Amino acid sequence: MKTQQRIWTADAGWNISLEPDLQEAQLVFVFGGRKALEEEQRFLELKAFYPDADIVMSSTSGEIFDTQVHDDSVAVTAVVFEKTKFKISEVNIADSKNGFKAGEQLASQLDKENLVNVFILSDGQLVNGSELIKGVYQQLGNKIVVTGGLAGDGADFQKTLVGYNQPPKSGNIIAIGFYGHDLKIGHGCIGGWDSFGPERIITRSEGNVLFELDGKSALDLYRGYLGDQASELPGSALLFPLSIKAEGSSNSLVRTILSINEEEKSMTFAGDVPEGYRARLMMANFERLIGGATDAARNSNYQISQKNPELAILISCVGRKLVLNQRIEEEVEAVREVLGDKTTLAGFYSYGEISPFLDEVKCELHNQTMTITTFSEA
Repeated sequence: MKTQQRIWTADAGWNISLEPDLQEAQLVFVFGGRKALEEEQRFLELKAFYPDADIVMSSTSGEIFDTQVHDDSVAVTAVVFEKTKFKISEVNIADSKNGFKAGEQLASQLDKENLVNVFILSDGQLVNGSELIKGVYQQLGNKIVVTGGLAGDGADFQKTLVGYNQPPKSGNIIAIGFYGHDLKIGHGCIGGWDSFGPERIITRSEGNVLFELDGKSALDLYRGYLGDQASELPGSALLFPLSIKAEGSSNSLVRTILSINEEEKSMTFAGDVPEGYRARLMMANFERLIGGATDAARNSNYQISQKNPELAILISCVGRKLVLNQRIEEEVEAVREVLGDKTTLAGFYSYGEISPFLDEVKCELHNQTMTITTFSEA
């Protein structure tokens, strides 16, 4: 496997890293600020750089370029595989808004023979990520590792963009199927938030829309905790994500708010918030957030028994970025310390992360985690 990285900023234009030019690149990952990606010129420039490559693009809430974190840039990682084949499928959810059917359609376009991983980049505003994953597994079964994330839009929550071999647009979802057992895939997914306050029961919800906790308005509950920051909803709710857990389960899922509805007194999350689940509010613990990134990196190595994977794609939640603020690069540096200097690091800050738990194959939709997918060819 060969990789090359380059980055575009409004001030400096394109800056190429030290790796040799890869005009023969087969697959190019492009993560950028929404406004930067809306400029068609960026896509045309990328096609000129990599004329024969498949180009996949996602808007972000921050771009990870090696150990740096940028805003409103376009961070590019070009890849040449020596033994691995891949196939890309695409759907648009803007009209139907049915995540389950979109997942089924997306997966049905992929061949199943020798499939070892599916990497998903999805619109982050219009998609219920939980339903999307259920639809994918309805087609593929539960034995294929699925990873990826939901596109971001800073902390603005206006619209997100995804593209495949064309300028990105709202509603798009793409899946990259990787084939061949010479490719070793690792994954890690850790949070690092602290739960606080009483445990509550989700008493009224519909899919990813939450109405009530313990029979009372969930939106009013959040407003009480946010105080003066309540006027900044939904963005300020990223500081207090919701941990949910099924009765009898040892694994908790974390959910981030995407939008609120004042008339319905409802809150829409990136993934399902099922009735009957137990829920607790969470708040930041700086050291545990950094430690979570370290543990995610270790777990991704554990999956492939390899200390220096060739490529690692990091997808971390926008909520972590807002909380860590000036310390944000510390979590990326923590990953570098574990994976080593030979690993190419790329990725972005998202509205949702897709990964299995450790020692499991079937994935879940997560929020507020650092999720890492590592790639190495044997």
